[in-house]
Amino acid sequence: MGVFLIWYFLSSATPEYRQELLNSIVNADPMWVTLSLILGIASHLSRAYRWKFMLNPLGYKPKLYNNFMAVMIGYLANLGIPRSGEVLRGVTTSTYEKIPFEKVFGTIVSERITDLIMLVLVTSLAGILQTEYLMNFLDEKNINPIYTLGILMGLIIIGYIGLMILKKSSNRFIIKIRNFGLGLWEGMKSIFTMKQKWAFLFHTFLIWFLYVLMFYVIKFAVPNLSSASIGVILVAFVVGSFSMSTTNGGIGILPFPIVVGAVFVFFGFEKSDGEAFGWILWGSQTAINIVIGALSFLFLPIVNREK
Repeated sequence: MGVFLIWYFLSSATPEYRQELLNSIVNADPMWVTLSLILGIASHLSRAYRWKFMLNPLGYKPKLYNNFMAVMIGYLANLGIPRSGEVLRGVTTSTYEKIPFEKVFGTIVSERITDLIMLVLVTSLAGILQTEYLMNFLDEKNINPIYTLGILMGLIIIGYIGLMILKKSSNRFIIKIRNFGLGLWEGMKSIFTMKQKWAFLFHTFLIWFLYVLMFYVIKFAVPNLSSASIGVILVAFVVGSFSMSTTNGGIGILPFPIVVGAVFVFFGFEKSDGEAFGWILWGSQTAINIVIGALSFLFLPIVNREK
């Protein structure tokens, strides 16, 4: 479906537009694309290193190379089934480091909650920097932010009721779910019991700084976007993040290159330049995730022969 949608968007464009898009991609400065790739890999390494701080309080000391390869395998899996990478990442680490899966997965859930908080912070910063544009857009589309907050509160209430049912039920199946949840909670609590809290926070901010910087440098690869402000880049980053998290690696119902390109069009840039930015960033990062993820599948059993 993702491949079909991308084909549809491209095939429905005029030949002239496709040629403009191709020219923008072909003429992209490879130095900035390479720098973006280096920043992306550095963020993955930082994520793998940060993960150690969450597993150490549980009594486990996983090897950094195993953490890194598990992270990359997770990114590779997400290209097939959205969010399946978190499960496969947990299974991989549980297998090679002999850590109970529910505890590993609990730390991954905590990590994702931390990332969600960081995404909210980046979204808020983007909103502050582009308040005038965004308020005009909401007015044009008749979107009331209060409705969004109401839906969020409703989901919180439903979640609370569900937790109460899990806590008090004597049903065997629900008891199994509750026990699994307790294991998850033990893993999630590691974020509060770790000794290296400041190191964890440092790597959290470093990861997201590298993410944004990875986005920012690509604008120099497309000359007509070099004037884009940090506010525009942050909005594109937020929209791209939601595309990546809700689809299989950015190729689902909200294709990453298309939605990121739409942001640049919204702020007055040419459509071909905006979508070229999206294609270059998405294509290069996806390619490196495929290559390193596939190599991780190959090398994990080799470097862990004794296990």
